[in-house]
Amino acid sequence: MSHYITEPCIKTKDTACVDVCPVDCIHPRKDEPDFEREEQLYIDKDTCIDCGLCVDECPVKAIFPEDEVPAEWKNYIPLNVAYYEKKGR
Repeated sequence: MSHYITEPCIKTKDTACVDVCPVDCIHPRKDEPDFEREEQLYIDKDTCIDCGLCVDECPVKAIFPEDEVPAEWKNYIPLNVAYYEKKGR
């Protein structure tokens, strides 16, 4: 199971979650060209190991395990997936 980043991340993009991720599954990072273009960060479901370290680091509480994403933010699951699909991952 993967974690997903939801609405509270929009325009916040605090990268504390990026820094604690042991498998580098949260993008874009500040050093990536699309960091400024994207409204939020995204988790790669195929790389995420479900460790949950990012959850506690997120200052706006935007990260949830798939089965705990609030109903009003379920539409962020396919948005996370789409980000990596357009990257060819």
